Amino acid sequence: MKKYKRHLITSALPYANGPLHIGHLAGVYVPSDIYTRYLRMKGEDVISICGSDEHGVPITLKARNEGVSPQEIVDRYHAINKKAFEDFGIAFDIYSRTSNLVHYETASEFFRTLYEKGEFTEKTTEQYYDEEAGCFLADRYIMGTCPHCGNENAYGDQCEKCGTSLSPNDLINPHSTISGSKPVLRETLHWYLPLDRYEPWLRQWILEDHKEWKTNVYGQCKSWIDQGLQPRAVSRDLDWGVPVPVEGAAGKVLYVWFDAPIGYISATKELTPEWEKYWKDPETRMIHFIGKDNIVFHCIIFPAMLRAEGSYILPDNVPANEFLNLENDKISTSRNWAVWLHEYLQDFPGKQDVLRYTLCSNAPETKDNDFTWKDFQARNNNELVAILGNFVNRTLVLTTNYYGGLVPERGATDENDNEVLKEIGRIRENTSSSLDAFRFREALREAMNLARLGNKYLADSEPWKVIKTDPARVKTIMNIALQLTANLTIILEPFLPFSMDKLRTWINIGKLPWDEAGREDLLAPGHKVNAPGLLFEKIDDQEIERQISRLEASKKANENASSKVMPLKDPVTFDEFTKVDIRTATILEAEKVPKTTKLLKLKIDTGIDVRTIVSGIAEYYEPQSIIGKQISIVANLEPRKIKGIESKGMILMAEDKDGKLVMVTPSEKVGNGSPIK
Repeated sequence: MKKYKRHLITSALPYANGPLHIGHLAGVYVPSDIYTRYLRMKGEDVISICGSDEHGVPITLKARNEGVSPQEIVDRYHAINKKAFEDFGIAFDIYSRTSNLVHYETASEFFRTLYEKGEFTEKTTEQYYDEEAGCFLADRYIMGTCPHCGNENAYGDQCEKCGTSLSPNDLINPHSTISGSKPVLRETLHWYLPLDRYEPWLRQWILEDHKEWKTNVYGQCKSWIDQGLQPRAVSRDLDWGVPVPVEGAAGKVLYVWFDAPIGYISATKELTPEWEKYWKDPETRMIHFIGKDNIVFHCIIFPAMLRAEGSYILPDNVPANEFLNLENDKISTSRNWAVWLHEYLQDFPGKQDVLRYTLCSNAPETKDNDFTWKDFQARNNNELVAILGNFVNRTLVLTTNYYGGLVPERGATDENDNEVLKEIGRIRENTSSSLDAFRFREALREAMNLARLGNKYLADSEPWKVIKTDPARVKTIMNIALQLTANLTIILEPFLPFSMDKLRTWINIGKLPWDEAGREDLLAPGHKVNAPGLLFEKIDDQEIERQISRLEASKKANENASSKVMPLKDPVTFDEFTKVDIRTATILEAEKVPKTTKLLKLKIDTGIDVRTIVSGIAEYYEPQSIIGKQISIVANLEPRKIKGIESKGMILMAEDKDGKLVMVTPSEKVGNGSPIK
């Protein structure tokens, strides 16, 4: 592989309309962070770039729904997500945002360059226009009936019920989500990037020159190219975003897919005045870390943009991951089916590495994968605690007990000792090979083999027994175990940075470069180590059940939200309605009706009389809890016998979407018998 002078690592800009969840970490940011830390440990010149993607229709929709400005939305989520990244130790050199002035200037300049070179085509098309609101409608501002499944709430770009991609013209009975009115078609001018012009070059550059790319990335690119590339609009009618910087473009902004990747360039400008050497020097290796939904943008569209501009380097690799599911269901922010990063740290403080470890161990590298809370618990208890934590604890406790925390002198070594020492170097090389190939799951397994090696070595050597008969031999055993421990702080650093920081304080060493791994003398005889704490703690079933229950509650809430409201009954006349006498009353006594599960016998003070009402609410209310409660009743309902009890009236109840009955009560205390009008 070519040796580069420097490395430019970009991570997909998270969209600033909501908080981050574990799918984001697993797909993009943990792999990016591992690789960046690895390169830094190797002494490479590397910068890691990321930031908030803050333009586009979903942000304007959210702002409109909340009655705030788009800027307020992006300010809120930029702050939340920036802190989440910091809390999880994601080692960006800069976390910028596309609403910054430097980005507006950079994106505008990029567009102008392509415009003046004649790289765009102009096209007038008919698009939906809301006459009441006085604006063109983006796809997400249009709803109607899906022609495929009949969903009446399909968007102009996709039906979220059946998943079919749509265009606004596909919708049956379209309406504007802004005003509710029926939109009309109106002509509008936009600029297009002619991707078809770059198809032969892309075919050569990707399909011939980059056959080493991951199979999922290469395959998706090939599918797109083989289908034939079409011109793609780089502008849209919207008032939120980077204004199109040409005459006659009032009310038009750069399409977010064109604007967002330029954010990598503008963020680098913010970071360093030497930004051009990272973007324009062929001695720089650029790598994009993304999820599979961004493959086409980073492998086809953005490279075509850079090629059209002419002065920028192109990505050398795009190690995109697939999607992470949650408990065998697709992660969905709208359904609250997610594990949010900020909530995770509230529930599991100090356990960033446990999540990093689980997500890397189960990363969706070539296919979609699944996160379950039970697997999370097992990874922690059976691997981090039982393997890594156990080895470190045994080694340091024995060193403290036998030698007062001083590293003992190594004596003569036997064949097994020498093989263990050699294995450290092999593990480092194997881990390196996997990281170089972006196989992070494999790399982590290999790195953890060092802890497995340590446990096996102690189990085979049994220093706690040998100390009684051959104390000199134990010194050698413990010296080697301590060298293994010191090597762990190097090899596991990219994966578990918080835990390795802790371990380094216990053994009193600083951060060491990657190439130091494999050394047999990282800790000199007489070096002082400290008594350890717990590197990892067991996670009990109760904590896991709490998380599962939270998800089940979300699922139940979604089911309730999606359930349809009972249709209206047949109309009644005003005269018919006025015959119904609805009054306030107070429950004086309540008891269950024997041999029934649903019925309560209630004594009611109506202000006119005290009467008995039998009501089927025993599933929802305990008798003692409703005594003294003021309610609403139909006071003039004909009496009827229920289980031999004469019931005079009916309590008014509201039925929730899940079938739960709730009493209809006055919001303020009123006199019994007050009519409800």
